[in-house]
Amino acid sequence: MTIASRPTIPAERYAERLRQISGRLLLHRVDAALIGVGPDLDYLTGYRAMPLERLTMLAIGAGRPPVLVVPRLEEPAARAGLRTPLDIATWMETDDPHALVVSLLGRDAGGGRVAVSDRLWSFHLLRLQAVLPSATWSSVTAVLRELRMVKDHDEIELLRLAGAAADRVVDQIASGRLVGRSEADVATEVRQRLQAEGHELPEFAIVASGPNSASPHHEASDRVIQAGEPIVLDIGGALGGYGSDTTRTLWVTGGDERNGPTKEFRHLFGVLLAAQQAATRAVRPGVAAEAIDRTARNIIDGEGYGENFFHRTGHGIGLEGHEEPYLIAGNDEPLAEGMAFSVEPGIYLPGRYGARIEDIIVCGADGPIILNNEPRELRVVAG
Repeated sequence: MTIASRPTIPAERYAERLRQISGRLLLHRVDAALIGVGPDLDYLTGYRAMPLERLTMLAIGAGRPPVLVVPRLEEPAARAGLRTPLDIATWMETDDPHALVVSLLGRDAGGGRVAVSDRLWSFHLLRLQAVLPSATWSSVTAVLRELRMVKDHDEIELLRLAGAAADRVVDQIASGRLVGRSEADVATEVRQRLQAEGHELPEFAIVASGPNSASPHHEASDRVIQAGEPIVLDIGGALGGYGSDTTRTLWVTGGDERNGPTKEFRHLFGVLLAAQQAATRAVRPGVAAEAIDRTARNIIDGEGYGENFFHRTGHGIGLEGHEEPYLIAGNDEPLAEGMAFSVEPGIYLPGRYGARIEDIIVCGADGPIILNNEPRELRVVAG
C-alpha cells in the first residue's frame, strides 16, 4: 500500500467541523474555545503541530471566525499543514502570545466561559488564566466529543487500513523465530514491521512472555522467551494519523509437541474467547457502552475468573489510541453508528500467565464491523 492510495480527509470536511464547533459553542453556552497542539487541533484543521513551549493555539470565539495563533517561525509550517483555509495570527519572540489569543476572542470572553483542549500544557493554561482572571474554565471535550466519537467513512477506512497492517505484523511475528530471543528484541522487530507496513508511528509493542503475560501493560524486557509458554502480543500505532491496536495470544512450543498448551490454559483461553466474541456480537446502535463490558464480564465471572479481569473491556480509537467512548461499567451512553472502539477482555493469573484478545470494532447500522481479521483462536506456534 502506498501513501497515495490512502484516503485523505477533504478540505471541506475540516471546514464543516469548524462550522459545527462554532455552533456547538452556542449550544453548550461556551463563549470561547482554545485548542492547543494535539488531536483536537488535528481533527479541526489537519495541522499536526509540534508540541513546543512556544504557543500554538486555535482561538474560537462564539460568533467569530476561528484564528490560528502561531509563532512567527512556525508560520510556514502552519500554512503548509493546514487542510482548510484559516486566518493565521503570528507572534514574535518578545510578544505575549497568551494576550494575543485573548484579544481575538471578543469582550464576552473576559468574564465568560472558556473551554480548553485536554492536551493543553498547564504552562499555557496558567498564563491564559492570568490574562482572563474572571473567566470560568472547562474542557472542550464536552463540545467536541460527539463529533469526534462518530467517525466518517474516510476515518473508518484509515482505521481499517491500520488494522489490516497490524494484522499482517502479528502474522509475521507469529510465523518467525521467538524462542531464545528477548522480548525487547521481538518488540524492536514489531516496530520495524509496523513501519514497513505503512505506519508512520509504531507507538507500542507489548511482548509479554511467560509470567509477564499476566501484566496487561508489560514493558518488553530482556527476558528470554522459552518453549512451553504463552506470549501476549499487543501492538499498534498510527497510519495516516489513525490508530491500530490489536492483541493476540500465542503459545510457543519450540517445535516439541510436549511443550504445548496445558489443559488449564486452554480452558482459560476458551473462556476468554467466548467472552470476547459475545461482547463483539452485542455491539449495535442504542446498546449502552457498559452493556458490552458487562457481556464480557458475565462470562468471565461465571467461570470464576472475575478477579482476574481487572480492566475495562474497551476504549475508543481514532486520532488517539485511547479516546471516547469507553466500554466500562457506569458508562450508560448508547453506542451510535460510526463509533470505533476496542473489544479486549483479558484474564491474568499473577505470577503464572495471562491472555488477551483485542479487535477494533466499528458500530455499524446493523451490528459490529470488525476491523481486525487475524484469527482470534489460540495460535500454537513452534517459535
